[in-house]
Amino acid sequence: MIYAANPPARNQSETLNEAMNEIPNKTLQDSGERDSCAPQERPLGPELLAPAGTLKSLRFALAYGADAVYAGMPRYSLRVRNNDFHRLETLAQGIEETHLQGRRFYLACNVLPHDRKVETFLADLAPVVALGPDALIMADPGLILLVREQWPELPVHLSVQANTMNHASVRFWQRQGIRRVILSRELSLEEVAQIRRRCPEVELEVFVHGALCIAYSGRCLLSGYFNHRDPNQGTCTNACRWNYNLYPATPDESGEVVPEPVPVSAPFLLEEATRPGEFMPVEEDEHGTYILNSRDLRAVEFVEQLVAMGVDCLKIEGRTKSHYYVARTVQVYRRAIDDALAGRPFDPGLLAQLETLAHRGYTSGFFQRHPPQAHQNYRSGCSEIGSQRFVGELRSGVDARGMVEVEVKNKFAVGDVLELMTPRGNHRFVLRAMEDLRGWAQREAPGSGHRVRIPLEMTEEMAGRMVGQAGAWSEEDWRMGLLVRVTEAPARWQVKAASS
Repeated sequence: MIYAANPPARNQSETLNEAMNEIPNKTLQDSGERDSCAPQERPLGPELLAPAGTLKSLRFALAYGADAVYAGMPRYSLRVRNNDFHRLETLAQGIEETHLQGRRFYLACNVLPHDRKVETFLADLAPVVALGPDALIMADPGLILLVREQWPELPVHLSVQANTMNHASVRFWQRQGIRRVILSRELSLEEVAQIRRRCPEVELEVFVHGALCIAYSGRCLLSGYFNHRDPNQGTCTNACRWNYNLYPATPDESGEVVPEPVPVSAPFLLEEATRPGEFMPVEEDEHGTYILNSRDLRAVEFVEQLVAMGVDCLKIEGRTKSHYYVARTVQVYRRAIDDALAGRPFDPGLLAQLETLAHRGYTSGFFQRHPPQAHQNYRSGCSEIGSQRFVGELRSGVDARGMVEVEVKNKFAVGDVLELMTPRGNHRFVLRAMEDLRGWAQREAPGSGHRVRIPLEMTEEMAGRMVGQAGAWSEEDWRMGLLVRVTEAPARWQVKAASS
């Protein structure tokens, strides 16, 4: 494989405000119609990088507008569970499908290994490199050294696990042959802009959406302490999100603190010694106590600033998440990037679309300063359920009667407000009828394992906006359609194409 040279140096502004005045000249004309699944027509700008824990997620990421995807080798990445790519044949298929669409495939090998893994690393990696991934995502200096010696032309991207916080570290890794540095999540927008200005020849990547670890860029010992499953070996059990009970305790005769037998029902307040008067509630509800539970990162409102800085890649976290999560987040961030490049103002409706996903509450992370409660679920405690529920996947195009076949994933019924998500746009409608595959009328789709047919009611204008300039849909286009049930009140509907 032939790898592209580093991008030319860019003259970036010294501060964030100055950077915002330098939005790139190459923009997309606001034609009123945009095809989110036609990458060759997109303007030059930051790469949108999406997670691919499974082949299915990979396909939805590409269909909904990702420029690149990243997956991992289970033994050498930090996502062992929910990983389709443990077989070489599956990995080969994923890389081939990605390259056939003109996109890029990155392979995470970001484990921080003990010697027993180092000894087998090159032998295990050789057949994978032969498949032609576009880059390896790595964190361990020793493994990086081995790869640079064995395959000097293979690009290496430095993982966020390396905790790169400043321009000096970026320059150090550049001298080691690193093509791209994934910056630490603990940086502010101003700090990202400063690094961009001082390191113009190195590609920079930042996370813009997904779970946040309570520890410093993921270097946590909780899981290893509780059950000997090391997060830095890819086996994190998310111990920070477990259900913890509060007990009163008293010292015994030996001085050891021992718990009382009954859990405390009253709430507690934590106060850090050097911050008197700043109280953090620690209370237990039916979901447990979640004092360590970080909110999820959502930085879609900062995409315009990151584009103006010249950040090379915006990354979505979530290799263990569903294909619905991947499709929704990619669709939203694709729109935000395209709007920024075209000079269009940020659409607050994109925030609402991300609220439809289940999440732990959102924060913009370290991009801006926040009061303490903006980072943690101190008040709500548990994950928040979005205003939509994923209920089905399209399994056919529209037939002569205007019906589509749906593979049911969750319960929905006649009278529900549904939203059809597609790579070309979204459409809300009220479900007026439903039938099984034999043509018998049904009031309700009972749940996963069933297939039904429903009428797809679209106005002529909406149908035209969804199809746009891309022409007639193929059967494969329809199979990328997802059906979600909207739980908000009908009076609040808004029928809006995502690509309008």
